[in-house]
Amino acid sequence: MLSRTRILFVCLGNICRSPLAEGVAQYILEKEGLKLVVDSAGTSNWHEGEAPCDHSIKIARQNKVDISQQRSRPVTKQDIKDFDYVIAMDAQNKSDLENFGFTNVYKLGDFGDYKGANVPDPYFFPGFEGFEKVFKMVDVCVKDFLEQECR
Repeated sequence: MLSRTRILFVCLGNICRSPLAEGVAQYILEKEGLKLVVDSAGTSNWHEGEAPCDHSIKIARQNKVDISQQRSRPVTKQDIKDFDYVIAMDAQNKSDLENFGFTNVYKLGDFGDYKGANVPDPYFFPGFEGFEKVFKMVDVCVKDFLEQECR
């Protein structure tokens, strides 16, 4: 594994799904002493500079992951050059990234046992339940991605 491998997790607004994926990956990397670079971004700039949403921070914290210091940012043309892996949360994000010029895009749901499923936007679930489901899926998929691609 190269010590400079760089991974970018991407969702629409970069305030719920991709911050969770970045946080889970960072937690695993720190725990296992791996030297990869992880970041997250959104295909939109709607929430640029904002912290992850409260429910994402809460579910992450319940699982010993701290994402409270992350800030939303949109993907940039520089990201195309800077990241070895770009991991989209759903098919629309993947398509948007490919249209933007990325060629190294994967879908997070292609890892784990999810058979290519989209990581759903937790805002479409009632209450906190969606965030719990999304965290569980992100956790499984990120672990499998790191195991398959980065070790």
